[in-house]
Amino acid sequence: MRPNPASANLSERLVASVAQGGSARTTPGLYRELLRVLSRGEPVAIERLAAAAGYPTDQVQRAVAGWSDTEYDQEGRIIGWGLTLRPTRHKFNVDGKQLYTWCALDTLFMPAVIGRSARVESPCAATGIPVRLTVDPTEGIIALDPSTAVVSLVAPEQMTSVRTAFCNPGRYFATSDAARDWQSKHPGMELLSVVDAYRASRPLGEMLLDGSESPL
Repeated sequence: MRPNPASANLSERLVASVAQGGSARTTPGLYRELLRVLSRGEPVAIERLAAAAGYPTDQVQRAVAGWSDTEYDQEGRIIGWGLTLRPTRHKFNVDGKQLYTWCALDTLFMPAVIGRSARVESPCAATGIPVRLTVDPTEGIIALDPSTAVVSLVAPEQMTSVRTAFCNPGRYFATSDAARDWQSKHPGMELLSVVDAYRASRPLGEMLLDGSESPL
C-alpha cells in the first residue's frame, strides 16, 4: 500500500502540537519510562518513576507537576497520561492486562514505545460497531476488523489541555461515512485509514524512543 502524503504532513503537525508546554511528551525520556511502567497495569509512584528514568526524585516531582491532565489515585500515584488504568472507550490489552488510552492515536504508537503488542478494541463513535485490531511494535497493524475503519485526528496549533483539544476528538469509526458528522463538528479534523493513521503516529513514537530528553 502506498503511503498517503496527507499522513506525512499530518505527522509534522501532530509532533508540533504535542510538543507544547504542559504535555508529558515535552520530556520524552521521562514519559517513555512512565508508559513502560504503567503498561504493567499498576499505579506509578513518583519514586518508582524516578528510579526507572534515572533521575532524582525531586526533579521528577517538579517535572510531573508541570504536566497538565495527569491522572492520580488517592495515594498520589500516577495512573494515567495517554495510557491509563481508568476505563475509556479505547481498550488497550497488553499481555492480558486490560489498560486504556485517551485517544485512538495513542493505541497506534504506544506499542512501539513499550515494546509489546497490544490488542485494541474501541467502538465506532457513530454506530457503536466494535473496531478491533492488533498493533505490533515491528509489524504495525494486523488483524483489523472492520477493514474499512478510519481514525479521526486533529492537530491544534494551540492548546492548554492535550486531552481536551487533541485526544478527545480522536476516535475510531467503522467507515469514513460514519465519521462525517463528527468531522463536521471539529474544524480542521482529518479522517485517515487506520494504516495511514498508524504511519502518521510513528514520529510520536520515534520521538519517545530516540533517547532525547528535555531538561527536567
